[in-house]
Order: sequence, then structure tokens, then C-alpha cells
Amino acid sequence: MLKNEKKIKIYTDGSARGNPGKAGWGAVILIHPYPASPLLRGRSEEGVLEIGGRKDHATNNQMELTAPIEAFKYILARSCLAKSDIEIVSDSKYVILGITEWIHNWQKNNWRNAAKKPVVNRELWEELYSLVQELKPKWTYVKGHNEDKYNDRADLIATSNALGAPVDLKNAG
Repeated sequence: MLKNEKKIKIYTDGSARGNPGKAGWGAVILIHPYPASPLLRGRSEEGVLEIGGRKDHATNNQMELTAPIEAFKYILARSCLAKSDIEIVSDSKYVILGITEWIHNWQKNNWRNAAKKPVVNRELWEELYSLVQELKPKWTYVKGHNEDKYNDRADLIATSNALGAPVDLKNAG
């Protein structure tokens, strides 16, 4: 492993009811080895942390972007995690291709897409890009709704938040 020997794998997902409509996001953060930090100890199943949130009105794509943004902010707020080797796992090709491929042309073209129209969700893309520059994560695609335990859990967190009935989280505060 690189950095400081901790590996963090983060599963993210977003959901919107009505698209746009009531919306939620979720992230399952797996940490190995689990740090002996008072910020984290005793607050979750060892090595598994969950976070999520909601908005009254947003699109699915906005929530798909919000999930890794909030996960990265969570990691950066905990200095014992910020220098870890990080991997993001998402079932959103929109997010993965956007941040690893498309964004470079958007920036070169003054935030215009291939059709010469303004990039949708530019503010979220800029925030995500800034966090990616700092944390340098690896991005991995996983097929959604395909019996991947942690992808399914991130989906459940996002969906339950969108529905206004959030599930209990393995939460680190």
C-alpha cells in the first residue's frame, strides 16, 4: 500500500424520487486496518462506517456526485484517514467517466460539453475535482443491483434518505 498503509474503499450511490424530486445519497466506507483513533473507536462495526443525507429537491445525478463529495469531506475531516490509499466504487458511469475522462475537455472548453452546451452540475463537478486532486483516489465501476453487499447497502442508504425514512447507519459521527 502507498501513503500511510491504510486502505479505504468507499461505495457511493445517489437516488432521486421523481428525478428531480426528493433525493438522497449514501456511502459505505471500509477502512483497513481500522485506525485506533478516539474519533472513530466504538462508533461503528470495526472498519465499516456509513454516512448519508438528503435534499428536498435534486436529481439522481446530483446525488450520485454528492455521495463521493461528502465521503471525501468526511475522510478529510479525520486526519487519521486523510492520507490513506482511497478507492471509490460506484455504479454511476456518469460520475466515473465524468471525473476520470470528460472533465479534462470540459475544463479546456470553458465548461462546455461536446455539444457546446454548458456542463450540467458544474459546481458539483468542480468541488469533486478539487477533492480528487487532494486525495487522488482510484475509481472503480460496479454494476448496480447485482448483489454486491456494499453497493446494495449504499443504494439502501441513498434510497431510504430520498424516501424520508433513513435506515440506521453504522455511523462514525
